[in-house]
Amino acid sequence: MWEGLTPVAATLLVLLTAFAVVLAVELPDKTLVATLVLTTRYRALPVFTGVCVAFLVQCVIAVSFGSVLTLLPERVTTGVVTALFAIGAFMLLREGFGAEEDSEQDAARSGAGEVSFRRAALTSFGVLFAAEWGDASQLATAGLTAHYGHPFAVGLGAWLALVTVAGVAVLIGRKIRARVHPQLIQRIAGFVFAVFALFALYQTIAG
Repeated sequence: MWEGLTPVAATLLVLLTAFAVVLAVELPDKTLVATLVLTTRYRALPVFTGVCVAFLVQCVIAVSFGSVLTLLPERVTTGVVTALFAIGAFMLLREGFGAEEDSEQDAARSGAGEVSFRRAALTSFGVLFAAEWGDASQLATAGLTAHYGHPFAVGLGAWLALVTVAGVAVLIGRKIRARVHPQLIQRIAGFVFAVFALFALYQTIAG
């Protein structure tokens, strides 16, 4: 397979292949939408940090297990994703529809009411970790690892592609946040997560 290529060239080719495949899979996927929604709810830096760490963990899992991940029971993974998205939707809708009262209390206490870096990053990590579990990009990473036998190159290429998608989503989300009322953002985010939960529930039942 690698005749005529130096080890460095072969590794670079695998990395670029993994990057291209995962980028193509993720650009139209829920990963971009979920990151964008999180950025409209929280500050960009903790969201980007959280999702990048989630992607890193998921890439390590995919590379470690290789093609074995494709054998996991689909109903188990989609069931977990359903629950996590449902919880996220509930929390966002509760905050969105109770934002006026909460903002008055926050203003009375500190005037800002900003969510801490740690909380925003952990929330972003949890949401994207759930979104990516058993996702097409994770399965593609596992398959590429099994096919090429270059776990580091595949893992790095896949992670860089996911980080690129997250960066695009964060940039878009920041622009939206500056132009839309925070309460509306929270409500839209909640309904988007509810749709993700319903879709995952459908996959669980249909599977």
